[in-house]
Amino acid sequence: MVVGQMKLKLICYSDEIVDGEAIFVGSNCLPIKESKFEPAGHAFHLAALKLAGCFEEEVTDGDDQSVASDKEQTYTSYESYSGKGKKKPGKEQDHYALLGLSHLRFLATEEQIRKSYREAALKHHPDKQGALILAEESEAAKQAKKIEIENHFKAIQEAYEVLIDPVKRRIYDSTDEFDDAIPTDCAPQDFFKVFGPAFMRNGRWSVSQPVPSLGDDNTSLKEVDTFYDFWYSFKSWREFPHADEFDLESAESRDHKRWMERQNAKLSEKARKEEYARIRALVDNGYKSDPRILRRREKEKAEKQRKKEAKILAKKLQEEEAARIAEEERRSKEEEERQAAEAALNQKKAKEKEKKLLRKERTRLRTLSAPVLSQKFLTEDDVESLCMTLDMEQLKNLCSKIEGKGAVEQAKLLRDALESNSSSSSDKPGVKKNVESDVSQGNGKLPFTSSEKKERPWGRDEIELLRKGMQKYPKGTSRRWEVISEYIGTGRSVEEILKATKSVLLQKPDATKAFDSFLEKRKPVQSIASPLTSREEIEGVPATNGSTNAETTNVNHPGSDNVTAAANGVSSSSDQDEWSDIQTTALIQALKTFPKETAQRWERVAAAVPGKSVNQCKKKFALLRENFRSKKAAA
Repeated sequence: MVVGQMKLKLICYSDEIVDGEAIFVGSNCLPIKESKFEPAGHAFHLAALKLAGCFEEEVTDGDDQSVASDKEQTYTSYESYSGKGKKKPGKEQDHYALLGLSHLRFLATEEQIRKSYREAALKHHPDKQGALILAEESEAAKQAKKIEIENHFKAIQEAYEVLIDPVKRRIYDSTDEFDDAIPTDCAPQDFFKVFGPAFMRNGRWSVSQPVPSLGDDNTSLKEVDTFYDFWYSFKSWREFPHADEFDLESAESRDHKRWMERQNAKLSEKARKEEYARIRALVDNGYKSDPRILRRREKEKAEKQRKKEAKILAKKLQEEEAARIAEEERRSKEEEERQAAEAALNQKKAKEKEKKLLRKERTRLRTLSAPVLSQKFLTEDDVESLCMTLDMEQLKNLCSKIEGKGAVEQAKLLRDALESNSSSSSDKPGVKKNVESDVSQGNGKLPFTSSEKKERPWGRDEIELLRKGMQKYPKGTSRRWEVISEYIGTGRSVEEILKATKSVLLQKPDATKAFDSFLEKRKPVQSIASPLTSREEIEGVPATNGSTNAETTNVNHPGSDNVTAAANGVSSSSDQDEWSDIQTTALIQALKTFPKETAQRWERVAAAVPGKSVNQCKKKFALLRENFRSKKAAA
C-alpha cells in the first residue's frame, strides 16, 4: 500500500500553520484568532495518501450512486438530544462529527459551524435523498430508509441548535471526552514532557484566556511565579451535568420544580468542588516537582543557612568582644585596687615611721630635760605637755636648741616653748587641748580616744534608713558599708553600722509602744462636744489639773466603766449610744490596730475613740458583728 522509499508525514499541516502564529482558545471554546487553513485530520491524511499514489481507490458498485459519507457510515442511528442540552446515558451523539467538525471540536468558530451546517443540510435533506429510498425493493425497506434519513436530518438540526447556542455548547463541551488524569511524580529531566501537556489540556477550561505557558528550564523565575499564581487562582467554566440529575420539565408542580433545582445545585456544587480539587492537585504536584522551584528553594535554604551562620558568628564575636572588655575592666580594676592597696600600705608605713620618729623625738626631749627636772625648774607634767602638743619638727628644733646647754638655759627654752604653745592654743578656739584633762586630774593618763567616747543612740529615722540601705545595697556591693554610711547621711562610721546590724536591727518591736505609735500616726479627728463640756462652758468653770489627773488615772486603771466614761467626757445616759461616722471609723481603725492578744485592748480602743466608753465600744462592736453576720447569711 505505501511505497517503502517514500518519506511521508502521517499528518500534514500547512506551512502557514507550522511556521505561523498559534491559535488561542476563548472562554466560550471559540478561537480568538485563526488562520486561513485548518489543521488536517485523518480524512485529509487519507486524501493526501491517495494523491501521492500510495494506494488506489476501491471501486464500488455502480448501483450505489449516492454512497453515504463517512459520517453516515459511522453514525447509523440518532436519538434526539434533551431540551436542556445535557447528555443522557445511552442517548449520546457526536454533534461535531455530524457537522464534519470532529477535527476541530471545541476550537470550531461560529462561522465554521454555520458553514458546515449549511453544507450538511443541503447534502442530507430528505428531499435530496429520494434516490436512496427508490433504491430499496420493498415498501417496508423504503419506509425504514425514509425514517432513517429524516432522523439523520433531525440529528443534524439538533447538533446545530446545540453548537450555535453558547450555553448549550458549553454544557456539551463540558461533557465531551476529556482526559482528567493528573501526573504525580516524575524525574526532573522529564518534568516539562509530563506536566506541559497536562497544563495545556486543562487550560481549555479556564475563564481567563490566554493561559500562560509552562515554559522551559531557562524561563525566568518571575514568569514561573506568574504561571503558578494563575493556576492557583484558576477559575473554570466547565459544567457538570450529572447522570442522576432531575429533569425540570417533568416536575409536577412549582414546589417540586424548586426541590429539583436544589438537588441539581447540590450535585453541581459537589462536582465543581471535585474539579477544583483535581486542578489544585495538578498545580501542587507541578509546583513540588518543578526543577526551577526546587533550585530556588535550595538557593533560599543556602542563603538562610548563610545568614544563620553569619548571625552565629556575629554573636560569637560580640560575646568574645564583651569577654575581652570584661577582662580588661577586671584587670584595670585589679590594678587600681593593687595601686590603692600599695598607696594605703605606703601611707601606713609613712605614718608608722612618722610615729616612730615622733616617739624618738619625745624620748630625746625627756632625756634632755632630765637635768631641768632634777633641779625642779619644771615639772614632769610640763615636759609631757610639750611632748603631746608639739609635732615632730617642733620637737626636733626644740631638742636641737636645748642640746648642749646648761640646766638654766634649758629650763628657759622649755618655759618659752610652753608659753608659745599655750598662746597658740588660745588663739585657735577650735583646737582641743589634749593635756588639760591630764594636768587637772593629775593621773598621768592620755585623753579619751574615739573608741572610748560614748556612742550616740540610734534614732528611729536612722534605723529605717539603715534597713532601706541594706535592702538597696545587698551583699556583693563594692564598699557596701561605706555606701550605706553615705546613704544614711548622719556621719555614722562603718564600725557603728556593723555594730548596729548585730544589735539594733535584731531587736523586736516593743508591743507596749504600739499604742503610742498609733496615736502619733493617727490623723486628728473632729472634736465631739459632750454635755459635760457644754455645762462647763455655760458655767464658765475651767477644767482643773486635778480632774485631768483623775481622768488619766481612770483611763490607765480598768476600774468601772463610769469612770472611763467621765474621763472621755461622756455621760452614762442612753442618749449617748448614738454613733457618728467619725466615731465608727475610729473604732474600726482602733480594733485593727490593737488585736485580741494586746494587753488592755478595750481600754486602748476606748481611748482611741473620742467620746465613748469601754462598754459603749463593746456594744458597738457586738452590733457591728451581728449586722455583718446577718448580711452574710442573707447573701
